[in-house]
Amino acid sequence: MGLVVAFQMDHISTVDIEADSTFALALEAQTRGHTMYHYTPPDLFFHDRKVMAKAQPMTVRREKGRHYELGPAEILDLATLDVVWLRQDPPFDMAYITTTHLLEHIHPRALVVNDPASVRNAPEKLFVTHFDGIMPPTLIASDGARIREFRAEHKDIILKPLFGNGGAGVFRVKPDDENLTALLEMFSKTSREPIIAQRYVPEVRQGDKRIILIDGEPVGAIDRVPAEGEARSNMHVGGVPVKATLTRRDREICAAIGPALKERGLIFVGIDVIGNWLTEINVTSPTGLQQINRFDGVNLEGRIWDVVEEKRAHGAR
Repeated sequence: MGLVVAFQMDHISTVDIEADSTFALALEAQTRGHTMYHYTPPDLFFHDRKVMAKAQPMTVRREKGRHYELGPAEILDLATLDVVWLRQDPPFDMAYITTTHLLEHIHPRALVVNDPASVRNAPEKLFVTHFDGIMPPTLIASDGARIREFRAEHKDIILKPLFGNGGAGVFRVKPDDENLTALLEMFSKTSREPIIAQRYVPEVRQGDKRIILIDGEPVGAIDRVPAEGEARSNMHVGGVPVKATLTRRDREICAAIGPALKERGLIFVGIDVIGNWLTEINVTSPTGLQQINRFDGVNLEGRIWDVVEEKRAHGAR
């Protein structure tokens, strides 16, 4: 039986159809006969105890320049839908958090993927701190003196904003780098949140591994290799995806976090592993499906939809 599905996302016109995971999920939904709607976060609103959206019927096709069609806008009561995908990109700011509060009103009557309360309670660089023995040495602090002590202890470190994304604001600070004070001043002027500092993991030169987990189980991976002269491996800043396999250590990490993901209704998750260390757990709008599909000859969006349809059929989160 076809489902009625809404995608809360950045506008469909902006996606790269060869790389975007939301596009792959929408194409799979269409193949399965589901009815799709599209709306952006500003189209979401709360009125008279109902969570509503000004949404447009959507169809998609894998054709550059003509990859979508949107119909006339309708006002939808989202609680009457079967599935709502929470898929807009970060930053994970108060606007993002507000959408999780609103969508929490309808879940699980409408199955929200990922669970909005769990998305809100699992910021990507903070959720990882709840697991023992899988993070590189890490400091989360606002006090510049603490950060200087951390650099003195570990010599070569990475500094990044606690709620950043896409590699923005990530700096490698070597032992002799004289810019540390200026960087701390910059961070303090742009945000009130603490900074996250981690010991630099040199294995990043071989790749920052993105592992996809579906309902707590690892299903595939890619390595994202930084561009020459670049410390960041994010594909947004020139990182190149290459084929990867799961190591024993990767599986240990996934086994440590998988049950917590499943319990929290975090169906589609991407984690970042450098060497033997887990650096982030991405639950907001993870990417990597299409790249893994091409390298491994699989259909991960189909496996995700299998889980979503089963949960919807059983009324589960």
